[in-house]
Amino acid sequence: MTSWMKPLLAVILTSLIAGCSFWGGSDEIQPAELVDFVPENNVSVRWSATVGSGPGSRFHQMVPSIDGDRIFAADSNGTVAAFDRNSGARAWTANLREQIVGGVGAGFGQVMLTTRSGQVISLNANDGKELWRHQLSSEVTAQPQINREIVVLQQINGRVTALDRMTGEHKWSFDAQVPALTLRGSGVPLVAADVTFAGLANGRIVALDNVDGQMIWDQRVSLNEGRSDLERIVDINSRPTIVNNVLYVVGYQGRLLAINPFNAQALWAQNVSSYRGLASGFGNIYAVDAQGHVHAYDAASGASVWSQTQMTNRRLTSPTAIGTTIVVGDREGYLHFLSQVNGQFVARHRVDSSGLQGDLLVRDNTLYVLSNAGRLVALTLN
Repeated sequence: MTSWMKPLLAVILTSLIAGCSFWGGSDEIQPAELVDFVPENNVSVRWSATVGSGPGSRFHQMVPSIDGDRIFAADSNGTVAAFDRNSGARAWTANLREQIVGGVGAGFGQVMLTTRSGQVISLNANDGKELWRHQLSSEVTAQPQINREIVVLQQINGRVTALDRMTGEHKWSFDAQVPALTLRGSGVPLVAADVTFAGLANGRIVALDNVDGQMIWDQRVSLNEGRSDLERIVDINSRPTIVNNVLYVVGYQGRLLAINPFNAQALWAQNVSSYRGLASGFGNIYAVDAQGHVHAYDAASGASVWSQTQMTNRRLTSPTAIGTTIVVGDREGYLHFLSQVNGQFVARHRVDSSGLQGDLLVRDNTLYVLSNAGRLVALTLN
């Protein structure tokens, strides 16, 4: 396949996965209608703010990030803003005059962003002043991930790169083969103190040494067994998660896999096709599949606990746990709160009509949401 066709096909595929025709119009697949239920909880807005013009309604992986008592968010045109996460008071705003993708990574007094041209930009979290820039070999659509020593970036050309957090100096790179056709976007690496876990477009997950980027182990999550390029897409486009010393990862047209992170031993697997992240709580692992169904699996055994199938084609965000509920956002801007016990609806709240696509954040029982139009909202569930 010629290189110029890959981005086009990736965009087309993203549209198909999202449940709509490429050109839109009357043949667009409609989302499931909202179901009626008796709310058991109330949703309250603590504060709301605006971040430029927002990420936009096209596919994006832009998410805010929290460091200490501040939350940081960006729009697609280069506006970056910092807010007090308790009051919503704006601390500073910077205009990078660059097209931003992948959202914000924050930690250890720094704010990291990536541009459409493949640059990584580090800002001072206190005042938004630029600290350094580094040019990568390709675009990064996923949120930068930070630990005390390095910032790790997963590029769309299959390369995982680590930079020195303080200086931006290149530390190491790991290259993985990219299939002929992939989903738009990339996986989000999980960076621990000594090891980085990265899900790849070829359906594998690798553990990389944070010192030199050498591969410690790899494990297959999904098998590309289809007849066509479309059927063989097995991207891992989400961030792995570790719960009680078990690593969980899910792939598109693949599996939800529980892995021993020390030796790569597969503990259990469930057939789930997802390009969203995972959540945990109440002894369960929660996944949103490509059709918009939410599933709960027992974290220890992988046994199915419940499934919520009444949000088909609503383009759900990754699930997030808050209190006794699991919350997902959708294409029409609604937040849906489900009981962790049985998956039933317990509350619903509309942020705005622009829609929700980026992942949700929870800190100290407060939910933070960035809408496609740039409305940043802090909410509580009572």
